[in-house]
Amino acid sequence: MKENKLQTIVFAAGCFWCTEAVFQRVKGVQEVKSGYTGGHIKNPAYREVCSGRTGHAEGIKVTYDPEVIDLSQLLEVFFATHDPTTLNRQGNDRGTQYRSGIFYTSEAQRKISEDFIKNLDEASVFENNIVTEVTPLDIFYLADATHDDYYNRYRSQPYCQIIIDPKIDKIKTYFQDVLK
Repeated sequence: MKENKLQTIVFAAGCFWCTEAVFQRVKGVQEVKSGYTGGHIKNPAYREVCSGRTGHAEGIKVTYDPEVIDLSQLLEVFFATHDPTTLNRQGNDRGTQYRSGIFYTSEAQRKISEDFIKNLDEASVFENNIVTEVTPLDIFYLADATHDDYYNRYRSQPYCQIIIDPKIDKIKTYFQDVLK
């Protein structure tokens, strides 16, 4: 019998609705949960996090099978679907809750993530340097259920069509080999 070796990592890339929609479509990803991490109060609510006063980032907890998809492939998708060079901002969303971050659960994830960023910066993949924080995961608070599966439930909403659809189109174009 095959031993379960699933791994977990948290990605913050602005609004968690966008990031959730992207990673739900990646093979080897078993589960994606929206929530908050990296802040200084216990059990933050969405309204509190949106205020920017809790220090939390909106993020997604990704549970994946490294025998199907490795962390480097996940990082490629992560960096291609948001702007990792803007501090505390993604598009029109501004504040620390929208910062770019990788919250790792193992030293191996930390090293792979830091090396990946270093390689992107050295290759000048982006016009500006990457500001993505790489931090150990402390506590991840789940967002309330109204945020779960947001894009799939509300695709006709203007936000989904204007902001999320282009990200989905991008992964369909450039990441066909890692899609479900």
